[in-house]
Amino acid sequence: MMKHIFTRNIFFTIALCLPIVFTVLSVAPAPAYAFTAGEIMEKVDARNDGDNMTANMEMILIDKNDHERVRKIKTLSKDKGKDSLKLMFFMEPADVRDTGFLTYDYYSGEKDDDQWLYLPELHKTKRIASSDKSSAFMGSDFSYADMTKRVIDEWKYKVLKEAEVRGNKVWLIEAIPSNKTIEDRYGYTKSILFIRQDIFMVVRAVHWVKEGKKHKYLDIRKLEQIDGIWVGTEINMKTNKGKQTIHRSVFKWDNIKFNQDLDEKLFTIRRLEKGL
Repeated sequence: MMKHIFTRNIFFTIALCLPIVFTVLSVAPAPAYAFTAGEIMEKVDARNDGDNMTANMEMILIDKNDHERVRKIKTLSKDKGKDSLKLMFFMEPADVRDTGFLTYDYYSGEKDDDQWLYLPELHKTKRIASSDKSSAFMGSDFSYADMTKRVIDEWKYKVLKEAEVRGNKVWLIEAIPSNKTIEDRYGYTKSILFIRQDIFMVVRAVHWVKEGKKHKYLDIRKLEQIDGIWVGTEINMKTNKGKQTIHRSVFKWDNIKFNQDLDEKLFTIRRLEKGL
């Protein structure tokens, strides 16, 4: 069984806030690369992404008129064997305070990831169905599926070419869902992943959205090394229809700490409903 793609400090997973034009050269024969697409994705998956993490996150939602809404969130994550447990609590503003989001991100693709959203005004916990995972996470440009790791063998890969992002060499890798179930879950018919060659990390991506003739652009604007672990501390996602940007999301992270004393009992529906 092949492994996951790292998308975590996103919680996942996170497409670019600048327009990108891809030119795929049709040259025969195809150029030779040091690694195959599968080998590159294996190395992306094997990259150390830390454990027992706590952090603060600011979610900035920007509409087509540049009006902003800001939400502040406390995040926690813990590895359980090869699986990942993730918990988010919305702290501000008042209209989303005490909203909670819990994810059991399973390593194996044999079992669909479990996600629950607690809505305090209704005193109700909603389980996110697989059919709803392509919908927007809390009004952002990230979907619920984007908040988890991808399983590598659920996608078909091809190296397109090499390029540079902010002075660093990257591979451009095409990722196609292996079947309609995966396509429906993510809501993407295709992704182009920009993999930094020196650290095997996704630093940009473009997603072809299945519905509405839209594209999503991911860009990790700020990248920092914390306790020896590379972390995206500002992640941008925008949604375009044609040349028009219809919405943008910015996730900013600070106070990131690894190797914290996090009990597995924190990551339960009971704690989700209780809050911090």
